[in-house]
Amino acid sequence: MTEVVVVTDYDVLADVYEWLISDAKLPPAEFAASFEDVLRLLPSNAHVLDCSCGTGQLAVGLAGRGIQVVATDASDAMVRRTAELAEEFGASVRAVRASWEELPGHFEDGTFDMVFCVGNSLHHAEGARGRVAALESMSRLLRPGGRLVLTSRTWELVRARGSRLDIGDRLVRRNGRDALVVYRWDIAPNWEDEHHIEIAIAQVDAAGSVLVRSELLSCWPYRYEELEVELHRAGLRPEVSTFDREAENYLVVSSKV
Repeated sequence: MTEVVVVTDYDVLADVYEWLISDAKLPPAEFAASFEDVLRLLPSNAHVLDCSCGTGQLAVGLAGRGIQVVATDASDAMVRRTAELAEEFGASVRAVRASWEELPGHFEDGTFDMVFCVGNSLHHAEGARGRVAALESMSRLLRPGGRLVLTSRTWELVRARGSRLDIGDRLVRRNGRDALVVYRWDIAPNWEDEHHIEIAIAQVDAAGSVLVRSELLSCWPYRYEELEVELHRAGLRPEVSTFDREAENYLVVSSKV
């Protein structure tokens, strides 16, 4: 028997989000270690914001290093899961539900030494105006000289592949259960148009039953050159970039001017 649950936000997908995290980054300590070079830039007693924190692997990993961490996400379910993970690891993480636009209402300007916006989240901001607003909100929270750490899909590569269905080539095991991950890409004709990604996680239990949780996400892609301009508009100066048109993802580290 197959049950299908379709939603349009992260409140259901949050409960199975671990199937979307790579084996290497599932342990919080390992996720934090993947940013080792960036973390060396932090002062002692640093205050860090993990924005769009997801299920909290990075936030909990940072707190495990003695960093003072606040984690935010627009999804109540993601914030709940972050708080649960922090409790499981005995980590001190303050988890807050807040969208990018709501951040300045929760924190004073210049509160943080570093803001993380990782996990390919920025494309959920609605178009160029939404991205700039999100970047400006995060920039406001940085002290002068503080840094925004951003990771992104290489949308130049994604759009070149067109609309398609990507089906995982193996079952992924999490918490003693197996699942197959499927991505359906709906690529719009123009860059500025709304695109869609449907993510389906098909869990298989011991009896052979399948539960499919599916979420349709809206996204607005951007060229790397556009992101650079928008970072500058938000008062951020790119210092480090791993952008490569042939790579799946890239990282940008920008400092608050």
